[in-house]
Amino acid sequence: MVTDTLVIHEIYASIQGESSFAGVPCTFVRTVGCDLRCTWCDTPQAFQGGTRLARSEVLERALSFGTPLVELTGGEPLLQPGVLPLMRELCDAGRTVLLETGGHRDVSGVDPRVHKIVDLKAPGSGEVAQNRLENLRYLTARDELKFVLADRGDYDWMRGMLVIHELDALGAKLLASPAFGLLDPRTLVEWVLADKLPVRVNLQLHKYVWGADAVGV
Repeated sequence: MVTDTLVIHEIYASIQGESSFAGVPCTFVRTVGCDLRCTWCDTPQAFQGGTRLARSEVLERALSFGTPLVELTGGEPLLQPGVLPLMRELCDAGRTVLLETGGHRDVSGVDPRVHKIVDLKAPGSGEVAQNRLENLRYLTARDELKFVLADRGDYDWMRGMLVIHELDALGAKLLASPAFGLLDPRTLVEWVLADKLPVRVNLQLHKYVWGADAVGV
């Protein structure tokens, strides 16, 4: 198992576009590779290519931007074993670390100091069968559970998951995100208010700042 190198698509500083950290300056470490193909994915350029770098170099570059917040994203970061020690090192360096993961990979080995942002894939993603529900047991109040919703069917599925799995009791923040260009945020807000759901409506802030072509977090 190779942990001393990672294949990286890009490392850059911007603002956090999603989650409860939206709007906060953040350094993004985007890894290469994903084993899902969500219908609404906006970062297919991270599926392949990239540059293999020593983990120490990735750490140095991530710290060089000087942002207190660093996010590991992709692609799917947990496909690369070197991500786990990298996150530990970033935490040791005093950074607040976020992990954006598709929710189908085991999160049990993630450093407990990391804020896990875990997707549950709704039917509209085309990948609902890949959800790893065992990950729910590893979520705490520092973590976030995200649903990207393409239509009313996805919303109703999310509402059912909230009840069946008693997700409100986990303590993790619950995020309901309209898939950009597919579900009107105003419509989602109306549904959430009508049903009094315990979720945070989560928009992709970067797309409102830089336009619809801005890549996902």
